[in-house]
Amino acid sequence: MVDENGEMLGVMSPHAALRLAMERGLDLVEISPNAKPPVCKIMNHGKYKYELQKKAQAAKKKQKVVETKEIKVRPTIAEGDYQVKLRNAIKFLSEGDKVRVSLQFKGREITHDEVGFAVINKFKAALLENAKVEVEPKMEGRQIFMILSPK
Repeated sequence: MVDENGEMLGVMSPHAALRLAMERGLDLVEISPNAKPPVCKIMNHGKYKYELQKKAQAAKKKQKVVETKEIKVRPTIAEGDYQVKLRNAIKFLSEGDKVRVSLQFKGREITHDEVGFAVINKFKAALLENAKVEVEPKMEGRQIFMILSPK
């Protein structure tokens, strides 16, 4: 038995503990039912539930949801555009988001998929110090994609 101030009161019967809690105008709460003997505490149960709810809410507020940002490139991307996309990918990774790099083929470009893989692998090589590859570059339909996550 533990009182509202955290002091040990010793082992007592459930009836005596309940009477003591009622005298103090508080509730008798079983803290560890599996212990031998079970541990009970005198406390305000409503206040206790409120404190637990506040702790859960604070923990929920601190957690960050990982988003997946997508960067689309083309097989014929110019160097300036490539650098802008690379900077954006680095920024997304530093913010803790995953990055999906996709390369879309149009028309007959798909006959030269090695050009697309070269662009994706160039992207991958540039980002390896900031990210780890979660999904290796692979062809799916008319596009090549890979997913990177922050280190």
